[in-house]
Amino acid sequence: MSLISAPALAGKLFASDLKILDARFSLADAALGRREFLHEHIRGAQYLDLDADLSGPKTDPRLGRHPLPTEAGWQSVLERLGIRPEDEVVIYDQADGAMAAARAWFLFVLAGHQKVTVLNGGLNAWLALDLPTGSDTDAPEPSHYPVHFQTERLVSVDELKTRLRDTDAVLLDARAPERFRGEVEPLDRKAGHIPGARNRPYTLNLENGLFKSSEILRAEFDAAGAGSNEFLLSCGSGVTACHNALALSHAGLDHWRLFAPSWSGWIADDANPVAVGG
Repeated sequence: MSLISAPALAGKLFASDLKILDARFSLADAALGRREFLHEHIRGAQYLDLDADLSGPKTDPRLGRHPLPTEAGWQSVLERLGIRPEDEVVIYDQADGAMAAARAWFLFVLAGHQKVTVLNGGLNAWLALDLPTGSDTDAPEPSHYPVHFQTERLVSVDELKTRLRDTDAVLLDARAPERFRGEVEPLDRKAGHIPGARNRPYTLNLENGLFKSSEILRAEFDAAGAGSNEFLLSCGSGVTACHNALALSHAGLDHWRLFAPSWSGWIADDANPVAVGG
């Protein structure tokens, strides 16, 4: 199970092994999510910051604008938050898990955490039912959490180039269609997409602020894959690609891997080709 409903979360709100994480973040205002968390959040939640917690240091542009944290970096985050391997973790965003909630979910999956879900509908769904919120920010007791990434969930740039020539793999780009086509590019120095990629905007996973049913998503991803045996996922910097990973898991399709550097990492090497148009 990759998603949890607001009523289901409310039913276990005071469980001793439950950890709730607030991952609200705005690319336009990096401090907005934390400010909103301090004002109001689901009772007992702790805050995760996309830049500080869910990304590593920007030491190599080929790793993209939001490099994955190292194993040691992610371990330090989990231990600071008091999370143990046996805990149940629920992550939420403002509305639909479109940004950092999906990225956080992916990092837990990458670390092999067994019980992690995203709140379907996010904080909006919680507030719509008038469920408990608060503004407390008590620091938890630190935990011990050895992290060992399951690197088979990742695809390197060299392997990606090889797999793009295969008929049994498809690269899905989660960005908006106009960015994929290269008509606009508000964040990166080059516009366009990785040659051979197909566009699957993450927004297609949603309907009225909630994820579509698993049956509908399965049919849509099967159509997008056109008979491929594996989905390779990218976006601008490896964040919204995780939304497609979350949707695939919700649909019961587990044969996916993330190209974490995504478009921003691909174009860091000027030798890599660029495609434009549909």
